[in-house]
Amino acid sequence: MKLAKPHVDVGLMARDAEAMLAFWQGEVGLPFEELLPTGGGNHQHRHAMNGSVLKLNASREPAPDSPPTGYRELWIADDSISEPRALLDPDGNRVSRVPSGYQGVVGIGVRLGVRDTAAHARFYEEALGLEPVDAATFRCGDSLFFLDEDASAGGDSSIVGTGYRYLTLQVFDCDAATAFALAHGGTLGAPARTLGKVARFSMVRDPDGNWIELSQRRSLTGDLPD
Repeated sequence: MKLAKPHVDVGLMARDAEAMLAFWQGEVGLPFEELLPTGGGNHQHRHAMNGSVLKLNASREPAPDSPPTGYRELWIADDSISEPRALLDPDGNRVSRVPSGYQGVVGIGVRLGVRDTAAHARFYEEALGLEPVDAATFRCGDSLFFLDEDASAGGDSSIVGTGYRYLTLQVFDCDAATAFALAHGGTLGAPARTLGKVARFSMVRDPDGNWIELSQRRSLTGDLPD
């Protein structure tokens, strides 16, 4: 799978958009980039994050109380600190600012609870083409995935709900990347569709049912297919 950028983006659904924006911009220090309407009354507040994007989604309709996904914690590298700083946002999501290089994190790291580390390792390596660092750590560009085996881990949840809901890999060809992932152990969460002249994207799901967006963004790849 050929990446269009060497950074993973993180999709977050907010319950209280105003409080969440104040936290992520003030406490965490992420610079706001743009506001993107995504349809259905949803607005995506995009924030820069060491080359990655935090996509803070807020809807005019209250988010349902869906069970959490397996995405448990976000680590963000910060050159200005010497010790990790653990935080909770207003919705209770765990985020830590960590010194650059901490456990290999130079951009972002995502900690996942998974029910079967070996099954997820096969999925990340074979379906997504990620580079294994060790048996439970995978690299996507300069972003890292850390797998924590836990038989009670979530994942079989709706993409609609509060908290960390999905990750995004930017690819050059959404349709080809989706077909490849499905042929190598992924399951389809949502078929590919095109959002105006912004992006073409699909959703695939990992062995626990966590959501992963495969996005072909026009600003990165050029014109989208008709």
